[in-house]
Amino acid sequence: MSNIKHELAKKIASLIPDMDTQGVEQLLEVPPNRELGDLSLPCFRLSKLLRKPPHKIADELREQLTDDNDIIEEVDSVSGYLNITLNKSILAARIIPEIISQGDEHGSQNLGQGQTVVIDYSSPNIAKPFHIAHLRSTVIGNALLQIFKVLGYRTVGINHLGDWGTQFGKLIVANQLWGSKEEIEREGIDALLRLYVKFHEEAERDPALEDQARAAFTRMEQGDKEALELWQWFVEISLKEFHKVYDLLGVRFDSYAGESFYNDKMDQVIEELKEKGLLVHDDGAWIVKLDEFGMPPAIMLKRDGSSLYHTRDVTAALYRKRTYDFAKAIYVTDYAQNLHFKQWFKVVELMGYEWAKDLEHVAFGRVSIEGKSFSTRKGNVVKLEDLLQQAIAKVRAIIEERNPGLANKDEVARQVGVGAIVFHDLKGNRITDIDFTWEDALNFDGETGPYVQYTHARTCSVIRRAMEEKGIDLLVDEVQINGALLQDAEATALLQTLQLFGERIEQAMNRLEPSVITRYLLDLAQDFNRFYHACHVLIDDLELCKARLALVQCAQITLRNGLRLIGLEAPEQV
Repeated sequence: MSNIKHELAKKIASLIPDMDTQGVEQLLEVPPNRELGDLSLPCFRLSKLLRKPPHKIADELREQLTDDNDIIEEVDSVSGYLNITLNKSILAARIIPEIISQGDEHGSQNLGQGQTVVIDYSSPNIAKPFHIAHLRSTVIGNALLQIFKVLGYRTVGINHLGDWGTQFGKLIVANQLWGSKEEIEREGIDALLRLYVKFHEEAERDPALEDQARAAFTRMEQGDKEALELWQWFVEISLKEFHKVYDLLGVRFDSYAGESFYNDKMDQVIEELKEKGLLVHDDGAWIVKLDEFGMPPAIMLKRDGSSLYHTRDVTAALYRKRTYDFAKAIYVTDYAQNLHFKQWFKVVELMGYEWAKDLEHVAFGRVSIEGKSFSTRKGNVVKLEDLLQQAIAKVRAIIEERNPGLANKDEVARQVGVGAIVFHDLKGNRITDIDFTWEDALNFDGETGPYVQYTHARTCSVIRRAMEEKGIDLLVDEVQINGALLQDAEATALLQTLQLFGERIEQAMNRLEPSVITRYLLDLAQDFNRFYHACHVLIDDLELCKARLALVQCAQITLRNGLRLIGLEAPEQV
């Protein structure tokens, strides 16, 4: 589709004075209603350039384009829009061989060649369970990483672990007062959570515990051996638990440099802030005033000299710029941290770094449990591993009931069960809040990940049967398609959706919105299933059979590649 769009843009640009191909290509869009055509050129932005009303521009372009290009079937002018319907026979003959020949590379582009994008995502807190609220950052960040990667960017995925801060002082004090080494070794992160919850319960009765915790963290920052050994133990226990979840999700990182990694790098940043006259001593703390920008001050050092999130985030950004020379650095956290990111982004800008404009916070909605907020302090969490394992178990039971002879049942159950949870999270706009219920999360009916995965498995079944029953293998045979055979309404609708894949990937990148891909996959699965039921594929007419089978194969490739973009696997049998 991109080549056809470029071809049309070039032709239209030749008809518009002082307009180049790239400018027209950026204006061309897909109409919201398929009946309006395959592509549309809004002429409103051309009105000032050409000094004519939009509807007149569209009328004139329609006259000049009609019957002028064999790829164009129809051109219409409607209320300032130039709507173009493409010749489906030619479209099929060009797009289908392209998708099949590209295979796993279908959807890839070189838009970001030579540029690096750093994505900071997941970032759970050490010594606390990996719960379902962490799922959002993990799967949104992983999907964005895959999207940028397929568009030609060098990507660096960073798990900025929450492994530093006063909470570790609290855990050290709790461990000293109530902890058992044997219990922690045996029960891992669950035992650490109990200690953390108990600390806050006891601190409500004895506020002096908070002072002890702050003192313990200060000792950590000053290099106290005993405190750091305990902290390292907590980190090792936590990472062991986290990797179980990452393995289930199939998520990998290039760096696990958490907050502690920057402990020996913060002094230099503090000195730079002082040298540039940005730090102000205020009531014992050191702050950067942001009043003129409508924000409260960014506290860089507390009264006791210990660091805060602002300190560590600014330090990390400076380090990442030096290390990776990123074109963009993306931070995936919930919208409750909007102010925090605005503050420290502004601090980097005030330090004189023009690349502060390349820092971007990708905010997402918060997760509640049946209307109640999560609270690690109160132990009100749903562990992500528990949710994933329940989803896997539910799929395993469904397979046993519906397809007991399926090979690799456990592997397929994992793929579909995990896929259901990830897709459920990514289906809606990322900024939307999610009220978690077990019923919703484990519902596999309707617009779900299992529906898309099942559709992919159906395409695989058709292709297998074509090889077994008719000896047809379009992946091996030279693909020559008679597009005139694919004029059925369902085939045309499927072809129209297939041609949008590359454009949807670009939209997802530009909007930093993985749900663009999930919605596309649902549309593609629905269009394929309508085609499958309306147009029999394995028929005696060999030429028509091959044409329809080629369309099936295009759907298979696109579904598989699209699922991979959002972190789902594509089982061939379900």
